[in-house]
Amino acid sequence: MLGTMRPERNLRNVNPDLVRERSGSSFSTEILTNLLDGSAERTDRRRRLEALIELDPTGIFSNDDNRYLHRTERHTRALAKHVRLVELCRKIGIGEESGCDGDVIRSEDWWTLLTAVADDLPTALHWIMFVPNLMSLCDDEQKEHWLPLCRDWRVIGCYAQTELGHGSNVRGLETTATFLPENKGGLKGGSWVINSPTLTSSKFWPGTLGRTANHAVVIAQLIDGDGKNRGVHNFIVPLRSLKYHKPLPGVTTGDIGPKIGFNNMDNGFARFENVVVPRRNMAMRFASVDERGRYSKMTVSDATEKVAYITMMQVRAFIVNDAGKQLARACTVSVRYSAVRKQGFDESGKRETQILNYRQQQHRLLPLLATSYCFFYTGRKLLGHLQEIEKHLVTGSGTVTKVEVADLHASSSALKSLTTMIAADGIEECRKACGGHGFLHCSGLAELATTYLQNPTVEGDNHMLPQQVIKVLLKLVRHIQQDGAEKASKVHATCDSRYLIPELAAIAGGEKKTCSASAESAMMDLDVLIASYRHRSARLLIDVAAAIETGLAMGKAAQVAWNDAQVRMARASRAHAFCLLLQNFSDGVRGSRDEVTTGDDSRVALGSEERSVLLDLASLFALYWAERDLSDFLEDGYFSGEQAGWVRNSILVMLNKVRPNAVALVDAWDFSDFFLQSALGRYDGNVYPAVMEAAKRDPLNQTEPGPGYKDHLKRLIVDGVGVHCERKGNPGEGLAGTHARL
Repeated sequence: MLGTMRPERNLRNVNPDLVRERSGSSFSTEILTNLLDGSAERTDRRRRLEALIELDPTGIFSNDDNRYLHRTERHTRALAKHVRLVELCRKIGIGEESGCDGDVIRSEDWWTLLTAVADDLPTALHWIMFVPNLMSLCDDEQKEHWLPLCRDWRVIGCYAQTELGHGSNVRGLETTATFLPENKGGLKGGSWVINSPTLTSSKFWPGTLGRTANHAVVIAQLIDGDGKNRGVHNFIVPLRSLKYHKPLPGVTTGDIGPKIGFNNMDNGFARFENVVVPRRNMAMRFASVDERGRYSKMTVSDATEKVAYITMMQVRAFIVNDAGKQLARACTVSVRYSAVRKQGFDESGKRETQILNYRQQQHRLLPLLATSYCFFYTGRKLLGHLQEIEKHLVTGSGTVTKVEVADLHASSSALKSLTTMIAADGIEECRKACGGHGFLHCSGLAELATTYLQNPTVEGDNHMLPQQVIKVLLKLVRHIQQDGAEKASKVHATCDSRYLIPELAAIAGGEKKTCSASAESAMMDLDVLIASYRHRSARLLIDVAAAIETGLAMGKAAQVAWNDAQVRMARASRAHAFCLLLQNFSDGVRGSRDEVTTGDDSRVALGSEERSVLLDLASLFALYWAERDLSDFLEDGYFSGEQAGWVRNSILVMLNKVRPNAVALVDAWDFSDFFLQSALGRYDGNVYPAVMEAAKRDPLNQTEPGPGYKDHLKRLIVDGVGVHCERKGNPGEGLAGTHARL
């Protein structure tokens, strides 16, 4: 079944350079679009849902004036978009599907519609963090109370963990929840008293907290009835009146102020002064406190104890998945613009050259395009794996080991750290590749770049996460050292890190490995490149272990030895993530001869042309990032100097292969002009009229003379306040004298 085509795809007035680019591609863009969506049916469904947003008669979803609005106006307008979106969902039955229980945010279509809005909604943490926390950590009775309120949007929540003085160090959080029994003034059945004892304990940064949420899952130190600190737990704390939306007694909250980007979102602060909530407002699925303040913890499997981390891992998985889409969005703008923009002349001196034909421009953009496709495969796999693990943990079905959960934590941490860093840098590179026009807001790249910049920090700072990765992987190293590779292979049979076992065993056994490429053409072989990445990952992990052992042998404290190895850890985590990315890319494309799975029961048939272009992208991805980290492969002699040269030469070969398909590859992502919000990335390529139209729409151009002329500029030009008057008298006196002395 063919999907519905977008209106702009049928335009007759398309830039002839783009027409030529599209007609010269070697594959079907529609088939790749179906692959990215999951099936032809899903493509059709997505386009229909996007049309609901783009053609909504209220006009609320229009983003045409976004760049001209003040932050307060943007925030208010984004709230209006959310309300209209919920209204539309109820109207067309979103959330009525089986398993959704009337909750729109549990529908697959909800996520499609959110993307279609193409604007950040201040309510986002409600469905990203608040509701998932309730579903994972509350007991059945609590869920029966809270989830219907969330479903009906009476309760809008956020996740309040980060404090002004504490972020990643969760154990150091200062907010307290102290048990207060009924006989000492507490509510019936007992209460919790929530306090922010210091300035640094103020909750700071949580999205949706500032002006939107009326409830928060507050992460606080639990002080039980005996006065004993039981560590951090989750508490559902009302913030604002459900009737008037004003802060409740004891709650001080607001927005933290303008940020570099993401300014629709009201990232907030909150302070609590003796805020009393019922005892049952503590999430009690895995731990509870009775009416007398006695703390108890359920006896559960090691893996089930990790369920508290599932929500955070889910968010990281969504971030990894989104990294590819946002990078592809930037690539779409810059590649299309590079096909339209011309600079310099060809050998005849008569025809101007498309800047996409310059090798330097190709080297800047095409590897990033390949990377966006690579991220797609890993994001899809990570989300699917995580959802499967969560299902087993929550329902108790199937077997999930502690090793598997830890491995998934390591994978999601490494991938989040790497993909967001590459995407953030890549989006900015795409902007710079558009030259001066990339500096315009109407390029669509300026706001994309600054808004995306939160991702390297949010949900785990990218320079902190590698330590968590290495903690897990070093256990694998010790397992091999103590029990041997065969036993380690059995324990890690379903783990992402299992590829490391034969490599680590070989290095431990003193085996000297080198790259098998015997000619330049062999360096483009995907299996050769995967083997190279695997070796690099294992070697850098051993390097971390050796550095720590050396530090300890020198008499350093364990913490000092660990600290000294942190730079090595970052390299090893990065190498592990690259290995996963490349392997998933290869497996995804080469999964079967005639079709590839899309992560569920749907399959999309790939012809030889589609498979060929995707394999070209996989090779380009592997070669480009190997060149960027070439010293890692040369350091132990795995690559020879000659092979390093082959890597560089092979990149040029792959750029030549990918170049004819560049425009078609960005088209396959199927981003509408409404979504891109870019004068430079328009499907029709009519860039210059769009840029000029955007300039004319600026409010600064709406009056003549311009604002500020009457009160200020007129005084200078007409009234003469700047006219030079030659002064008479002693130059050493008055202001003139002051100037002379200066």
